[in-house]
Amino acid sequence: MDIYYNPLDTHCKSIIGGIRQNETFTLRVYGNSNEPCTFVLQKDGGEAQYLHMHKTTQGWSVTLFLRDPGLYFYCFQIGGRYAGCGKNRSLEFAEQAINYYQILVYDEDFSVPDWFKGGIMYQIFPDRFYRSGETPVAEGKWLHKNWDEKPEYRPNDQGKVLNNDFFGGNFRGIAEKLNYLKSLNVTVLYLNPVFEAYSNHRYDTGDYKKIDPLLGTEEDFAILVEECAKRGIKIMLDGVFNHTGDDSRYFNKYGRYDELGAYQSKDSKYYAWYTFSQYPNKYDSWWGIDCLPAVNENCNSYVEFITGEEGVLRHWLKYDLAGFRLDVADELPDEFIEKIRSAVKTKNPEALVLGEVWEDASNKIAYSKRRKYFQGKELDCVMNYPLKNAIIHYVTSRDTTVLRNTIAMLRDNYPKTVLDSLMNILGTHDTVRILTAFGGIPARTKDEMNVLKMDAATRDRAKERLKIASVILFTLPGVPCIYYGDEIGMEGYSDPFCRMPFAWKSIDEEILSHYRRLSVIRTKLSVFKEAEYRELFHDENCLVYERRIEGEVAVVAINLGYNKFDLCFSGKMYELLSGNEFSGRYTLSTMSCAILSNKTAF
Repeated sequence: MDIYYNPLDTHCKSIIGGIRQNETFTLRVYGNSNEPCTFVLQKDGGEAQYLHMHKTTQGWSVTLFLRDPGLYFYCFQIGGRYAGCGKNRSLEFAEQAINYYQILVYDEDFSVPDWFKGGIMYQIFPDRFYRSGETPVAEGKWLHKNWDEKPEYRPNDQGKVLNNDFFGGNFRGIAEKLNYLKSLNVTVLYLNPVFEAYSNHRYDTGDYKKIDPLLGTEEDFAILVEECAKRGIKIMLDGVFNHTGDDSRYFNKYGRYDELGAYQSKDSKYYAWYTFSQYPNKYDSWWGIDCLPAVNENCNSYVEFITGEEGVLRHWLKYDLAGFRLDVADELPDEFIEKIRSAVKTKNPEALVLGEVWEDASNKIAYSKRRKYFQGKELDCVMNYPLKNAIIHYVTSRDTTVLRNTIAMLRDNYPKTVLDSLMNILGTHDTVRILTAFGGIPARTKDEMNVLKMDAATRDRAKERLKIASVILFTLPGVPCIYYGDEIGMEGYSDPFCRMPFAWKSIDEEILSHYRRLSVIRTKLSVFKEAEYRELFHDENCLVYERRIEGEVAVVAINLGYNKFDLCFSGKMYELLSGNEFSGRYTLSTMSCAILSNKTAF
């Protein structure tokens, strides 16, 4: 039976991706069979509905709208046989278990702030970017004498890595380097935690309403926000609301704060924030790490402290921030995230709520519960780890399959406004440096990670891979995020070696020039804001796609195979990576990439 359906084809599904509540859309299945076709629709956790599809001259169709936001699954029954989602979203008859398509229906009032789309993010680990002036350290912490030293990774006598070594990066240092960020056309600066904490990573919050003294004062922060604004840059803060530090105002295990903490007394006003199994030394903590006691996000006083009128979110949103990135969002209850969103949007409707989610966030199940991130009352967008993994897989294996499937999944499952706002990444503070990943040299122990570096030939190969990967990152739907130092060719294995101080004295100008060129291309061409994605050609090793809006087109071609391809077109096109102009034809060489446009960016 010759049957065709693909939800990424508007002839088949009139709206690609998630559907707005009460929005009318049409599904069409094409085929030459006279058999009846039934549309089988089931809301997550509900009963299946069987809807008769109208017979047309070319197949079958059904038009409908869905009143209730939520996650829906569907398939088709044609002539008594079930057909569902196959490779690259094509329709396949089920031989055994059916693989359902999904429709995510989101609240009719949901939208993502438009200003974010089309921008460029830059992530900074604050202690490691740039130091300006003297940096006094408190008792129990120590400062590296040399900016270019390696972070401490060895455990102490008790077997713990204290993360109490600092390099002194601070707000004044970031402010001094804002023109550098502007040269990369950065629009959003995402900072890892900046609130007072004991450790250098500051995910062990000590006081949510105070800037860590090693970074400066709140006045220094205000100046940084102001200086960023002058350059068209907004700051996004890291919201770590799943756990605090044990050395915090709220837990106060070591008695360093002038307030009664939960560890010290059950009479503490913070006692109900934590869950003790054997008071005071056994308590819930993040992944069993006892210096990160977990917070009960269902505790009313804690929720009020974070989201209330005088709460943490509103305290910092007095500044014109980009918004908050929610650490470990899948460990925060839906109800808590809803209140976070409400607090943020009430204070500033243009601020973002961005979540750390490592999987497909449209249908994720966490702790046996389906999450509702994109149904309109929680997140605006997420970190795009699925795309990160797919890009790396393609560039290292040269096989387009995983990347094509991932792009198709994101386009089909996510609302379009979310798709255009995803935080697209190649590396973060939690992952191996992207250049090291592309080098492919394994390191099994921290001691090996501390000393291994690529030789010249391996580094050159890794650089070529990085250039291709970054072209993909900057041209697919979503907002590319540069992890500080990736754009100058920094190497580093996993934590803490992916968190080395920025190598200001060892900048790889070739890579930096490439990133700067990509940033100009993305900034000058409006197609990268929210234009549709369309695949033009693929084989095992080559992928060609376009982004197009009225009067403007960008064609991105990546060829990791050993065959050349001719790309033919009418009139003139500019190859933006080289700056050259072509008429009628462009030859895509082996192991190369190109960005062709009818509009020059330079």
